[in-house]
Amino acid sequence: MTRVAGIDCGTNSIRLLIADVRDGALTDVVRTMTVVRLGEGVDRTGEFSAAALERTLAAVDEYAALCRSHGVAAIRFAATSATRDARNRGAFLDGVRARLGVTPEVISGEEEAALSFRGATAVLDRAHDAPFLVVDLGGGSTEVVLGSSRVEAAHSMDVGCVRMTERHLADDPPTAAQVAAAEADIHAALDEAFRGVPVERTRTLVGLAGTVTTVTAHALALPEYDAARLDGAVLTVDDALAACDSLLRASRRERAALGFMHPGRVDVIGAGALVWRTVIARVRDAVAAAGGELPHVVTSEHDILDGLALSAAERAARP
Repeated sequence: MTRVAGIDCGTNSIRLLIADVRDGALTDVVRTMTVVRLGEGVDRTGEFSAAALERTLAAVDEYAALCRSHGVAAIRFAATSATRDARNRGAFLDGVRARLGVTPEVISGEEEAALSFRGATAVLDRAHDAPFLVVDLGGGSTEVVLGSSRVEAAHSMDVGCVRMTERHLADDPPTAAQVAAAEADIHAALDEAFRGVPVERTRTLVGLAGTVTTVTAHALALPEYDAARLDGAVLTVDDALAACDSLLRASRRERAALGFMHPGRVDVIGAGALVWRTVIARVRDAVAAAGGELPHVVTSEHDILDGLALSAAERAARP
């Protein structure tokens, strides 16, 4: 058994998984998330703000203490969309290195996609049919990955809940014109993604990350966030689309009143729901055009964090 940690630092949140790995299987010790909005303003300025860096490095301090207290033998830290985009990422990476004693990795969209696919499918209920289309919907980017036992095609697009909110959805709730402008961006990105990823082959659509789990919690009318209820939850396509529409139309005050809603998602969940709604509808239509049917959508709490932890254990085992 090896005790390892995976840390995923995205545009909206930073997340930690401490897990015991034995024979390629993970057992959670700690799984936690902090909304730090590292990517706040990066789409517009191309740089991290001082406040965003301070918030994020404070969370890294807390995660470093957890890793020490739990006797972690190896850590893999991955930074994704916002860090790929920021000109001043060196200051952030140096701060992480000083606190954790490991070299943080700015991973490509393709590697992010592969890690997410591995993490999600490693624990997916075998009752679900392959090929799987795994969609990791983040704050700055969204990864679309098709495969069965391994990745067969993948694409990372610069579309996410924070990026679309900052770029288009200024009003509360957003206007029809703002929603239409965001949809145009999302459709253009999906046009490019689907040229390289044959989504019409999808048998099971799997959604990952905070936007998807929040939409699912809304569809299930959960009184509070319940990871056990959400992991592996199956929604009909119509129910998933209806939940997306409801969150997109809601005001921030209405969203904040929902018991499952994390405060750090209140202002960006509308854009995230719009992205997820558009992805689901496009995949459903592509599958139908190929003569198939997409009956439901699966939500997973397992994602890039699990992939990072598994790969950290493998690295630790190498001579």
